[in-house]
Amino acid sequence: MDTEVAGTLVRVDRSGGDALLTNGAYALELIQHQTRRLGKLQPEVLADRDPEPLHQLRVSLRRLRTALVQFAPALDLPESVDAARIAAVARRTGLCRDLDVLQLRLEQHLLPRLPQSERRSMEAAMKRLGRDRAQAFDSLVEALRSSRYLKLLARLHKWQHKPRFTPLGQLPLEPWLYTWQAPFSADLFLHRGWFCQDPAAAELHGLRKQIKAARYALEPLLPWCSSALKAWIAELRQAQDQLGELHDLQVLDRILSERDLPVKLDRLPLLRAELGREQQQHWQLWQIQAQRLRCDDNRHAIQRQLLQLGMPAEAERSPAQ
Repeated sequence: MDTEVAGTLVRVDRSGGDALLTNGAYALELIQHQTRRLGKLQPEVLADRDPEPLHQLRVSLRRLRTALVQFAPALDLPESVDAARIAAVARRTGLCRDLDVLQLRLEQHLLPRLPQSERRSMEAAMKRLGRDRAQAFDSLVEALRSSRYLKLLARLHKWQHKPRFTPLGQLPLEPWLYTWQAPFSADLFLHRGWFCQDPAAAELHGLRKQIKAARYALEPLLPWCSSALKAWIAELRQAQDQLGELHDLQVLDRILSERDLPVKLDRLPLLRAELGREQQQHWQLWQIQAQRLRCDDNRHAIQRQLLQLGMPAEAERSPAQ
């Protein structure tokens, strides 16, 4: 069974029964897939002809880090291979990717709506953003070509050829499905961001990161998820995207207002109005999503579905004792 999940190919062989698939073997498969993707994407990123490979590389780094953290108790890895080093490289991709997103939003969505006078006023600012992006890309290239990063990948590849697992890693995967995702979903609804009434609150960005972490931990388990749980995971992605749109617009507003650019936002009334309109639109959509996701009925239903992960079919049908 092949399941493509946001760039993550999860292969599950059910021919011999899931009991044959161990925790360690499945974690190894996830790690192998992401390291292969990193190797394929790196030359495309360095060529810098399209922003999409950088986005995909950023996603793969995050998914690799999630797999290393999530399945760490099942893996016997070299000390030099750890999720923190992967995260450090992922952070170096952040500024470059953010500037790509902001430039695309300006060029494709906001600037075409403006009168010619405001578009002309933005020309120098766009050139400045382009120079900033070039500097960020140089920093990214330095990180991807650094000996520390290359040695990390080499050691990870070497481990994959002769993987070692803990006793937990040698146990069947299915009875442990709920446990593997529990640390990421257990306190999701306790985050303060669900109850924020200020669209600029820092807690919203924190909630977005927590939603992403839960989604990344759950998506590799999709082959075992019920249809209701799959739909909820898709809703988490929509919520993350909505918060991401809101965050990107706020960052763009801040850059145009505070940075040393040739033009200030207060001199571009229509652009400022468009930014405000889009922020309000995404804020309203987020509030609707948040209310639906956190409401008691939905929350309780999802928690029941999560508890059933890995349970035999007859146990799922049995009444509670």
